[in-house]
Amino acid sequence: MDIHSLMHQASYMMLGRRKDDCTSDRLNYRHTVRILLVFAIINTNRLYAEQIRCWVHSVAWEPLPGSTTNFNSYGHLQHAAGLYILTQVEAGVCCPLSMTYSGYPILHRYLLCTSQKLTDSFPLERILSRKYDQRCLPANMKTGLTIGMALTEKQGGSDVRTNTTRAFCDNAQEKRYILLGHKWFCSAPMSDGFLVLAQIYNDDNINQSSSYSKPSCFFVPRWLPNGQRNPFYIQRLKDKVGNRSNASCELEFNNTQGWLLGKEHDGVKVIIDMINGTRLDSAISSAALIRQALVQATWHTRHRKAFGRLLINQPLMKQVLIDLLLESEAATTLVMYLATLYDLTYNNMYSNNTGETKALARIASALAKFWICKRAPETTYEALECLGSAGIVEESMMPRLYREAPVNSIWEGSGNVICLDILRSMKRSPESLQAYLSFMHETKGSNKHLDRALENVEKNLLKKDLPSDMLQRHARTLATQLALCLQAGLLVRRLPQTVSDAFCSSRLGPNRGSIFGDLPMDIDIDTLLKRLPF
Repeated sequence: MDIHSLMHQASYMMLGRRKDDCTSDRLNYRHTVRILLVFAIINTNRLYAEQIRCWVHSVAWEPLPGSTTNFNSYGHLQHAAGLYILTQVEAGVCCPLSMTYSGYPILHRYLLCTSQKLTDSFPLERILSRKYDQRCLPANMKTGLTIGMALTEKQGGSDVRTNTTRAFCDNAQEKRYILLGHKWFCSAPMSDGFLVLAQIYNDDNINQSSSYSKPSCFFVPRWLPNGQRNPFYIQRLKDKVGNRSNASCELEFNNTQGWLLGKEHDGVKVIIDMINGTRLDSAISSAALIRQALVQATWHTRHRKAFGRLLINQPLMKQVLIDLLLESEAATTLVMYLATLYDLTYNNMYSNNTGETKALARIASALAKFWICKRAPETTYEALECLGSAGIVEESMMPRLYREAPVNSIWEGSGNVICLDILRSMKRSPESLQAYLSFMHETKGSNKHLDRALENVEKNLLKKDLPSDMLQRHARTLATQLALCLQAGLLVRRLPQTVSDAFCSSRLGPNRGSIFGDLPMDIDIDTLLKRLPF
């Protein structure tokens, strides 16, 4: 059975609705104890198992027959499609598999350069397994492995330079270090290994402040090569507003062993590909939440009568639903296009255009992460309102979607952080902006609103003489306009003109509204209604 058929079975949709949460009260004890393990609840384990069986975490990295460098030609697109479907069942269980998907290439690139004992005890090929093994055993005794990461500390989230977790060299030849410190937010603590950022200390700098040091990246396995447990402890689980099926915890490192990945002080450079991968998945998940919210609103309005006729036949409700539809179409088109860019970037058979493609993927993924994740809470709320009082009752799916919607906008960099990353990318890698503009100029003449918006961005927001402070002040404006233009450009290329014209007019035109349902009068409502679900 394929993933689409499986996840649309009523039994699996019900798994996402069960109220089995991973919350903080599960680790509040009267007495002082050390917590070593977190087990996922039964329903979550079943969803994990089905996701892994469907290859969502590993399809992008499955090598072609007879090759170790050429991957599945459409692997990232298949991953994106699977994650898009699974998120609409339950978003929380997708996080551990997203980290596994994003972490595998880092380990594949760097772990083989560390200790032979470690690589023998942690067989990387089992990350690609289609079997979910929830047992707490050494990696070489399990049938499948998952990966997590731990970056955030109390005093610094996105600013990892302020990390205080220390690493002391224990064996230089094996690149083995001893870690001492904490992580304030770590999801999927049941993972078999973690990528961790820490500051390397030696006799020369042990008494110095690490406030502005460059951290290094370490791999921290749950079990050591000698078969003993690696000593790190779970302080408590987070009681989050959403994403409750995904356990998130506070970790304490005390004589914990970690193996250096890459060079000393190159931690951000090493882990950036993993962060980019999880940012892409954040955008995919938000696009999926937007889609599910639209589905719920459409189903309700197709069956609910008010004032003598079905809600979906009420003129004002049509406006709202079409606006939600346009948001969903644009978000889905962008994330699936991004996944194809990742396929082109990672697959050697397309090496002739990898440079330009990678540059475009770099800026486009940041734009998608910022904009789609920002739009998800607004879209979800508007869809909830379509259900009226039924939308705020827990028997409905809408409260769960509403609580989930803000999560992706915060993970892997909140809005301001992503906007500053976009500015930094344009400055340090001007080829990324050039690749974006080249892509957009190919759509010139397709829509007057898009042409005018792109011209305005180039003339006013991309001035070379714009002061740095002024550019930062308007970073959100720039990111918003670049994201909208990119979505519009993709719709012009890939979807019917009715859809692209409606999007450009409602998002980039002079009569664009500020709330859902405030659409220009020139939109073909009746044609667009046929694209609604069901």
